[in-house]
Amino acid sequence: MCGICGIFLFDKIQRVNREVLSDMNRQIAHRGPDDDGFFVDGNVGLAMRRLSIIDIRTGHQPLSNEDGSIWIVFNGEIYNHGELRKDLVSRGHRYRTQSDTETIVHLYEEYGKNCVQYLRGMFAFAIWDRSRRSLFIARDRLGIKPLYYRHQDDTFLFGSEIKTILNYPHVRPEFNRGTLAEYLAFGYIAGEETMYAGINKLLPGHTLILEEDKRALQIEPYWDLNIQSDDGKRPYEHYVSEYRERLEDCVSSHLMSDVPLGVFLSGGLDSSAVAALTTKIRQEPIQTFSVGYGEQEFSELPYARTVAEHLRSRHHEIHVNWGDFFQTLPRLIWHEDEPVVWPSSVALYFVARLAREHVTVVLTGEGSDETLAGYTRYAWTLLNSRMDRVYRSMTPAGLRALLRSAIGLTPISAAYKRKLEHTFLGRDGASWPSFYFDNFYCAFSASDQDELLTPDAKESAGDPYAGSMHYWNGSSGDLLHRLLYTDIKTYLVELLMKQDQMSMAASIESRVPFLDHALVEFTATIPAKYSTKGMAGKCILKSAVADLLPEAIMSRKKMGFPTPWEYWLKGPQLEVLEQLLLEPRTLQRRLFRQEILQRLFAEHRSGARDHGSRIWRLLNLELWLRVCVDGDSGAGFVAQTSAVTHE
Repeated sequence: MCGICGIFLFDKIQRVNREVLSDMNRQIAHRGPDDDGFFVDGNVGLAMRRLSIIDIRTGHQPLSNEDGSIWIVFNGEIYNHGELRKDLVSRGHRYRTQSDTETIVHLYEEYGKNCVQYLRGMFAFAIWDRSRRSLFIARDRLGIKPLYYRHQDDTFLFGSEIKTILNYPHVRPEFNRGTLAEYLAFGYIAGEETMYAGINKLLPGHTLILEEDKRALQIEPYWDLNIQSDDGKRPYEHYVSEYRERLEDCVSSHLMSDVPLGVFLSGGLDSSAVAALTTKIRQEPIQTFSVGYGEQEFSELPYARTVAEHLRSRHHEIHVNWGDFFQTLPRLIWHEDEPVVWPSSVALYFVARLAREHVTVVLTGEGSDETLAGYTRYAWTLLNSRMDRVYRSMTPAGLRALLRSAIGLTPISAAYKRKLEHTFLGRDGASWPSFYFDNFYCAFSASDQDELLTPDAKESAGDPYAGSMHYWNGSSGDLLHRLLYTDIKTYLVELLMKQDQMSMAASIESRVPFLDHALVEFTATIPAKYSTKGMAGKCILKSAVADLLPEAIMSRKKMGFPTPWEYWLKGPQLEVLEQLLLEPRTLQRRLFRQEILQRLFAEHRSGARDHGSRIWRLLNLELWLRVCVDGDSGAGFVAQTSAVTHE
């Protein structure tokens, strides 16, 4: 695990400035505190920061082949590198190290750009081919490892984090206002754009080739989850036993490490399953790490302790309070380079920091929900869809619209109103963005934004749904598998970015065995009828690990890494956030109408509407603009929240 960055100058007579490259690399020192390395070949420069995991002694990067014609910088882990190595040696390739990095080099020598087809793991890497004078970049299939780039003028820049690119001379952070609508809706950008003008991300499962004499980017997909589900003739037990065997193999492969390793344990089914399988495979107590809050109703620590006691793990805990949370937020926005989408990112950072005191690698339960239909929204949408077909066949469109409006105006509690709005009665079944995206993802729908945004902002804000609808329209199969495919291509990619950036902020490597691509391909074949039962999901996983975990964990209600955000907004903290979002510095950006912001806070304070997710979205946008675009440290916000904490 490490961080990588690089420079490619198209003018052959230009020379990469090593000091500039070093400054870029220094921005991601937290990703690799153990070592750094550089390769400069005239107009090309590669750099890396290393967190030593495999082959600690000889795995230094950048690394080359035998004759120095191919050089690589690599971020990630290749779990099948041992098998690949045997085949490559039999083909005549000679190894100098025990590292998985060198296996990629020899694969590239053997197969060129098709080398990615052989890799099983998480990765983002760049290869400089001196003989072809070309740069080859690849990102893993699911997007576990990030890769950003800027291709403008006569320069191509890339890096594991956006901040490396922004540190290049004369590159200035500029808000990509065309992403505003999508950010307000989802909190993330589904396609290749980022919230910085001119900076893109290489999408998961894609490669990029840049040749010195052509300058045009050649970006191609090499993988897609285009597998159809089985016909349902095989029994449920077949999928349970097959999934258990495959998952156990994946966990075993992810235990590859020359340094201490542990497991993030939330007490939910996913992380508990990983911890249980890790214990079974290692046949010794493992180290587990959990995070919680003083507000007990928002803390999963009791469940995590139950699992830890059951597994007899060496368990560690950390508590996060309001002061910790908000005083750290500006720094974590700097680490993510973009607004923090979910409050759980903050808790993830604190548990990663705790784990770093004991281990260098952790396994996590990320990815199970999006591949095995774990979120309630999947089962809810299946039910909603069935009910909506009947409802629309019996009720005129005008009457349906009237009822939707009436729900919004009904004088009932915000919680009950929110439940009604999630049903087919509160949604426009003729519009998929309304029926699904507005229902479960969007803080601000298109109609909300029409009211919130200033005329200037509306002109450039973009389409809030275009990115996600691109993948929805490209999906196939039954409704459940279309929902899962869309989430894997959008929502999951953002979750993985959060996982990567928050763990690397604490200089720790996180691994996600549920997202081994072969395992994900198998889950795509599971018939929908076996994935959900009533409103419950992940039926296959529950059956597959039933022998490993206590019944209390198997049957518990999913909490989803909760944060006391709504509870905190009932206190004086709300005043601090309102002041921040209504002060002149914020309003001078001319993004939002002041009277709508004032109404939003008034409604939330009175209990008429629950605007907690909207306040979070607006807060993080403003803090990102201050920290990452304006270059502000966020010290003013920290001081304000600190004053409230100590009152």
